[in-house]
Amino acid sequence: MSFIIEKTVEINAPADIVWEVITDLPRYGEWNPFVRECESSLQPGEPIVMKVKIGLMTQTAEEVIQDCKPQSHLSYHMKPIEPGALSSFRSHNLESMNTTHSRYHSHFELKGWLMPLVRLMMGRNLRTGFVGMTDGIKRRAEQLWAERQASSTRA
Repeated sequence: MSFIIEKTVEINAPADIVWEVITDLPRYGEWNPFVRECESSLQPGEPIVMKVKIGLMTQTAEEVIQDCKPQSHLSYHMKPIEPGALSSFRSHNLESMNTTHSRYHSHFELKGWLMPLVRLMMGRNLRTGFVGMTDGIKRRAEQLWAERQASSTRA
C-alpha cells in the first residue's frame, strides 16, 4: 500500500522556462511555499538537501537524486529507513505541448509499514505542501515567461 500525492497542471510557458524554475534551486525560497531551501548537483546518486516546511515546522530532508533528464524529468528518493519501514519517491515530469505551453506532473509516493503513521501525522500538510509547490512552479514559470515576452517586444 502507498500514499500518493499527484497533481498535473498546464502551464502557459515553454518547457525550458518550467525546467529552469524546477532546477533553479537557490531561488526556491522566492516562490516555493513547501521547499524553502534546496541544494544539489542534480547528478544521479548525489544528495539533494532540502529545508521543507511541513505545517508549522521546518525540517531538513536529505534524499538521493535518482534521475535527471533535462527539460523532461527529475526524480529522487529518500534513503530507506530500515528495509521495508519507510521509503519515498518524488518526481517532476515535464512535457512540451507546443512552443508556448507545457504540462507539469508532480508525483510523490510514500511506502512501507510506517507509512500509515506518517500519513496520519503529516498527510494533510504533505498534500498542502506538494500542491503548493506545483502551483508555485506554474505561477513562477508563467511570470518569467510573461516578463521575457514583454522585454523581447520592447527590444
